Amino acid sequence: MTTASVGGPRHVRVATLLLVAVTAVWGSTFFLIRDLVDHVPPADFLAVRFGIAAVVMFVLFRRQTLALGRHDLRVGAVLGALYGVAQVLQTMGLQHTDASVSGFITGTYVVLTPVLGAVLLRDRIGLVTWLAVGLASVGLAVLSLRGLSVGAGEALTLSSAFLYAGHIVALGRWSTPQAAVGLATVQASVIALVCGVAAVPGGLTLPATGGQWASLLYMALVAGALALWAQTWAQAHLTATRAAIVMALEPVFAAFFAVLLGGESLTRRMLLGGALVVAAMYLVELRSTPRDPAATAAQDPPVEALHHDV
Repeated sequence: MTTASVGGPRHVRVATLLLVAVTAVWGSTFFLIRDLVDHVPPADFLAVRFGIAAVVMFVLFRRQTLALGRHDLRVGAVLGALYGVAQVLQTMGLQHTDASVSGFITGTYVVLTPVLGAVLLRDRIGLVTWLAVGLASVGLAVLSLRGLSVGAGEALTLSSAFLYAGHIVALGRWSTPQAAVGLATVQASVIALVCGVAAVPGGLTLPATGGQWASLLYMALVAGALALWAQTWAQAHLTATRAAIVMALEPVFAAFFAVLLGGESLTRRMLLGGALVVAAMYLVELRSTPRDPAATAAQDPPVEALHHDV
C-alpha cells in the first residue's frame, strides 16, 4: 500500500504555503458562486465547472494520467467520488439552511479529519494538535454561526463534512508527488461525472452572459484544475490533520474577499474568528518540523501523525 511521504522542512513549508494559496483561491469564489447560482442551478454549475477542469487537465497532463497504474486509478476514482458527492450534498444542504450555518457545519471537517484518522487509520493525535483543532473550530463558529437549527439541510451538510474529511484523510494517505498530477486529473473527471449525474434530472443549464462565463471559467481553471492539482501535491507532503487545519483558513479568506470585493462590512466577528483560525494554523506549523530532514514519514512522522502517516 502506497503512503504519502512527508519530505524535509523545506518541502513541508512549500506544501503548507501552497495549500494556503489554494485555500485563498477557494475563499475568493464564495461571492462569485453566490451570484452565479442565482442564474445556473448548483448541480449544473458544478458539472460544467469540473467538466471543463477535467478536459483541460487531461489535455495538459495526458502522459502523466495515462501512466497511472491500476492502484492509482482506483485511488483517484475513490477520491473523486468522495469529493463529488460531498459537493452535491453540500449544495443540496444549502437549499434548506442558511449559508452561515452551512459554512460552520462544513468547517467541522477540521475536527472530523483527525477523528476519522484515529478511527480508520489508528493515528495517535497529540495534545497540541487537538488544541489547534479546537481553536480552529471556535474560530469557524465565530466566523459563521448565527444560531443553529437541526433539520434536513444541516444533516445533508454534516454528511458532506464527513466526506470532505474522508477525502482529506484518503488524499494524505495515498497521494504521492509522482502521481499527484494524474491523480488530480482522475479526480476532476470523476467529480464532473458525479455532478453531471446530479444535474441530469433538471437538464443542463449554461451561463447566459460573458460575466457569468468568466466567473465559471475562473472557478473551473484556477479554483478547480489548478487548486485540485496543488492540493493533491501538497498533501503528498503533509499529514491529513495538518492539511485540514490549514484549510480552515477558507472562511477567513472568504470573509476577506467579501469585504474587499463583495461590498460586505468588516466586523469584530470576522477579526476574532480569523485570528483564532490563524492562531491554530501557526500552532500546528510550529510543532510540525521533522527531526531528521532526510527521514520518511514512516521513519519520523510529524507531530500530527505519531502512529501512521496519512
